[in-house]
Amino acid sequence: MLWGGKNVYYLCNQRSAYPLSSNASLQIGPIAVSNRVVLAPMSGVTDIVMRRLAVRFGAGLAISEMVASAELARGDDEARLRAEGSGMPVHVVQLAGREPHWMGEATRAAEAAGADVVDINMGCPAKKVTGGYSGSALLRDLDLAMSLIDAVVAAATVPVTLKMRLGWDHDSIVAPELTARAEAAGVQLVTVHGRTRQQFYTGTADWNAIRPVREATRLPLVANGDVVTLDDAPAMLAASGADAVMIGRGAQGRPWFPGQVARFLATGERMPDPDLDAQHAVASEHYEGLLELFGRDVGTRHARKHLGWYLDSASARAGVAVPVERRTAVMTASTPEAARAALGEAYDDLRWRYAA
Repeated sequence: MLWGGKNVYYLCNQRSAYPLSSNASLQIGPIAVSNRVVLAPMSGVTDIVMRRLAVRFGAGLAISEMVASAELARGDDEARLRAEGSGMPVHVVQLAGREPHWMGEATRAAEAAGADVVDINMGCPAKKVTGGYSGSALLRDLDLAMSLIDAVVAAATVPVTLKMRLGWDHDSIVAPELTARAEAAGVQLVTVHGRTRQQFYTGTADWNAIRPVREATRLPLVANGDVVTLDDAPAMLAASGADAVMIGRGAQGRPWFPGQVARFLATGERMPDPDLDAQHAVASEHYEGLLELFGRDVGTRHARKHLGWYLDSASARAGVAVPVERRTAVMTASTPEAARAALGEAYDDLRWRYAA
């Protein structure tokens, strides 16, 4: 598949649409990652199809959706789909939980399924997660957090990494302390989102608040939160002192964006967004992949949010909004045939108005 601007095209069936210089790398124990840009784990979003696309377009690393440890250890089908990593150059599975036993068992299950890295979630702010004393709730009890880290490190034969927020709230910023303790326990990379749990996703990420973590550890440090433009990435690195950036919501509907950021950090080059034909092709590929992954009915429902984000990206590229009736037809399509037709009509409308 070819995509690009008016005069420049990128061959996306190669390893990366944005090839990087060999010295722009990130190290996770013995594993060398090709560049310093990571696609964040996002529950219900970073399915294996999106991760493959992001890596193909140049993301150095893409992490699985958060997977409940007990469910993965017990062989739950949905958990195994979330942890799927076939075709990934580096397969990273993120685990969440509150019981050391199940975190250890899930680590073994993830490795048996091919995981190259196991990531521990201590950053998810969702109430259904923190209510079960998992995710960022663990930032309120560092001893419990450390018992989970110890269990994963003891069970793993692959590198273990950790993702967290700054703390539960602004009165309990614990990321530097937890990072230092995690390093001593054997964790080999840390990611910090520049918000507290109580902020959820409101306000702006505080990249400067990540710098004390840099000062507390020699581990590779990844900074996360609010990278939505090319210029955000070097600003985040300068403010935080981090070695790499993690991109979450900024990649929704544009899996090419992490690769653009990686290229910009490595060379200073500002790669253009794909043209509308290419964006349509990527959205369609993602949709078909979800049908294959989840089946016709579940895949169609699961894809709706992705297709909405792709239409947002296409609107930004064209400089005009998708008509409400076109978007509604895409978002309410109940069959693959209807979804394909509605998506094609939406892109045709944008092409026509963009050309005009």
